[in-house]
Amino acid sequence: MASFESTARQRKLNLEPRIVDVTDMTDEDEDKPLPPPSKTQSTRKSQKRARIEEEDDYSPYLDILRVLTFLLLASCGLSYLVSGGESYFWGMKQRPDYLKLSWWKMQYNGPRSFTLEELADYDGTDASKPIYLSVGDNVFDVSAGRKYYGPGGSYHYFAGVDASRGFVTGCFAEDRTGDLRGVEDMFLPIDNPEVDNYWTAVELAQKKADELDQAKKRVRDSVQHWVDFFKKSPKYQFVGKLVREPGWEGDMKPLCKAAQDGRAYRETPRTESA
Repeated sequence: MASFESTARQRKLNLEPRIVDVTDMTDEDEDKPLPPPSKTQSTRKSQKRARIEEEDDYSPYLDILRVLTFLLLASCGLSYLVSGGESYFWGMKQRPDYLKLSWWKMQYNGPRSFTLEELADYDGTDASKPIYLSVGDNVFDVSAGRKYYGPGGSYHYFAGVDASRGFVTGCFAEDRTGDLRGVEDMFLPIDNPEVDNYWTAVELAQKKADELDQAKKRVRDSVQHWVDFFKKSPKYQFVGKLVREPGWEGDMKPLCKAAQDGRAYRETPRTESA
């Protein structure tokens, strides 16, 4: 039993690190090499040295480059989605409404109300102001098409006015007004006594009433077509409504020559059925 305890004690002593007392060293001991460090000490020193080397090699510019790369890729992806695949770099020809400052202003302030006099200030002659036009009492910003609606443009007749009548008749210069009275005549057939004899007086009166209803509907549909065109266009923006005093129309305008010349005679029943 004593022998076992002695052996265990000896093994324990051998596991303890060897400490060299340099104060007791002699000249002969100085020539002897120091004992090598233990494996545990070597591993710790290697790990510490590796950490120091990693800290020395670290550069913040790599992280900055990663962040900038991520932001660039995110911006390109967002541009692609917003532009509907048109551009990766926000180079859209026609930006959506929510990317326009004027659109946000209208969301905050609400649609404006314009009189004819106020609308006339936005006819494109002042380059610092937007270009507005009205159709069906709706006012639209058409500044994106300045080369067409500005001075010298082919559609400048529509700028600064309610040109609903001109949109229907096609007489841009003559019909720069929103007065639609009598425009339905362009869709009515011209009376022809020889053909009209195919119907009795009652039948002809009913036929003319039906023709008038259809003509008025064509006028309304034509105006609504242009209202929808401007509302749905990514280039143009709805900005408000036109308000007018009763009796603003004045005297009734005659049908312009181009619209009048486009009318045809009423057809015979046989031709209609064919």
